[in-house]
Amino acid sequence: MFRYFSALLIVLLFSQLASAEVGFRQFRLNSESERPLDAALWYPTSDKGKPEQVGENIVFLGTNAQRDAKPGAQKHPLLLISHGYGGNWRNLNWLASQMAQQGYIVAAVDHPGTTTLNKEKRAAQQLWRRPDDLTLLLSHLLKTPELAGYVDPERIAAAGHSLGGWTVIELAGGLFSVDRFLQDCQTHVTLGGCKLKHVLGTDKPESKAPLAASQRDTRIKAVVSLDLGLARGFTPESLAQISIPVLVMGAQADSDDVPARLESGYLFDSLPQNLRRYVSVTGATHFSFMQMCKPGVEALIEAQDPGDGIVCRDGGSLTREAIHQQLFTTISQFLNQTLNYQPPHGESRQGSSH
Repeated sequence: MFRYFSALLIVLLFSQLASAEVGFRQFRLNSESERPLDAALWYPTSDKGKPEQVGENIVFLGTNAQRDAKPGAQKHPLLLISHGYGGNWRNLNWLASQMAQQGYIVAAVDHPGTTTLNKEKRAAQQLWRRPDDLTLLLSHLLKTPELAGYVDPERIAAAGHSLGGWTVIELAGGLFSVDRFLQDCQTHVTLGGCKLKHVLGTDKPESKAPLAASQRDTRIKAVVSLDLGLARGFTPESLAQISIPVLVMGAQADSDDVPARLESGYLFDSLPQNLRRYVSVTGATHFSFMQMCKPGVEALIEAQDPGDGIVCRDGGSLTREAIHQQLFTTISQFLNQTLNYQPPHGESRQGSSH
């Protein structure tokens, strides 16, 4: 018995010493171009400085991280993150922080035209540039390890929520057909993507060719789709040719805008059987994938923008924190397995999301 407790004490002490602290950095990519990209990075660090709350605002909780900490010296897997329409890099900060604790470098970008602080019409209607934003970010991180550390080029993945899910499927090899999409919208007029066709330019003739072009990035080895939209515009032939593992996660308490059966279900049904996995997320609405709301803010949101309080509502008895833990466990297991990655001892703990 004594030997057991002695061994346990050693393991616990080592785990505390080896646990990854999380560094955080923001920067602007292509600052001199007509499409500058605001990016956020979470990464392992051995620094022991004082953490601060990052990604917090009046509505949502942030996560603890050490701003501008020195990156670790080892190679790390990389997870690229894409937000949904009208969102921003903060939306999946809970996932980014926990994956960084597992030893991942995590990188998110605000997509111009479809982000919270930039709804510029022309940028929004260049939908095909969304996956290119992540490709540019990936290339930059590979050549500038001083930002977040050295990326293991054999262990790169991407995850996206809503329109971000569409974005990462583009990177996996999905090909989007404007004709197919618009024809489908005649039948499924209530889909959120169909309601946004003017805003996103998917009904513009000049969008047809660039949206049909392949955005496949062969450096990406696995993707995670979180309750995606616009899935029905992907050709089934292109989805059947995807050659990397895909985790498809849909909200159990789905909506008319993004019904999991029609969007995530369509994606899953079209993917190669040996490379796909589907999870219906218990208790999740479309907005449960976003960061946690502060107590009492739903009423505040409703008073200012009636109807928008839905972003803080979940679909069952589970709290959003519990839903996030469920999501993190599934996503991390999937990525660790598909990327053949074993988190260093102590970095596999399932930390708090806030």
